[in-house]
Amino acid sequence: MTTNESRRDAAAEAAAEPTTVLPETAAQLVELERLSQALAESEERARSHWDQYLRAVADLENVRKRAARDVEAANRYGLEKFAAELLPVRDSLELAVQNAATADARSLVQGQEATLKLLSRALEKLGVTLIDPLGEPFDPARHDAMMMQDSATAEPNSVLKVVQPGYELNGRLLRPARVIVARAPA
Repeated sequence: MTTNESRRDAAAEAAAEPTTVLPETAAQLVELERLSQALAESEERARSHWDQYLRAVADLENVRKRAARDVEAANRYGLEKFAAELLPVRDSLELAVQNAATADARSLVQGQEATLKLLSRALEKLGVTLIDPLGEPFDPARHDAMMMQDSATAEPNSVLKVVQPGYELNGRLLRPARVIVARAPA
């Protein structure tokens, strides 16, 4: 046998022999395998969390854009309903101006009353309500006292006379009622 052949035979025998693993090395291999598996699971969870994060960021951006569009539309078209309700009032006033020269006083008054009813209905549809506090206790949050006047018939600190009515929009004060408040005679 030549030297090369004997080396080949020795290498083949060594490869055919089972490798013995020392107990410490076996424990390290098991631990290494466990750690590799835990790392792979952690990497998968991290990828999943990153995907969830990206989706949440995209959803948030979509909500912001939608809200901005809604605000812009509300600013641009928010008065559309208001304007549509006031158009009949304008038409009525325009008709009154056109016929003012030829109409008698009675028909002008009737036209003004009809226009006022149109305006009142339009405001009512929009949620604007009249504050007419005659006889009610004075409320500084809803009433603006113009003066106090002695009265033997009205309760003290009650509204004796409404100088100018107030208005609320869906429960929110637009203008306080301007009133004269009763006080006990001196």
